[in-house]
Amino acid sequence: MEKRKKIIEFKKLFRYNWIVENIGFFLFLGFLTVIYIANGHQADKSIREISRTNKKLVELEYEYKTLKSELMYKTRESELIKAAEPMGLSLSDKQPVHIKMIERHRAYSQE
Repeated sequence: MEKRKKIIEFKKLFRYNWIVENIGFFLFLGFLTVIYIANGHQADKSIREISRTNKKLVELEYEYKTLKSELMYKTRESELIKAAEPMGLSLSDKQPVHIKMIERHRAYSQE
């Protein structure tokens, strides 16, 4: 008898009229659920994009450091001399000649 009474109370709680009266609230809850799920998917997509960008950044940093070290090696004086030898260029033993500029002042005529 006690079980039957609980079932009847449960049926009274979810009557057809009560459901029809609160349909707007149920639709609102459904809408919020859809928004919540969409937000979760968008957050996952953003996290994947950030991760992909960070990986690319790390790869570009390694490439930059590699190219920088190669440039530093190739621009050393000894490496430049080695690279210039096949072209017939060599390092001079003479001191460089300094050229001094003499400044000339011109008188501008005012017209």
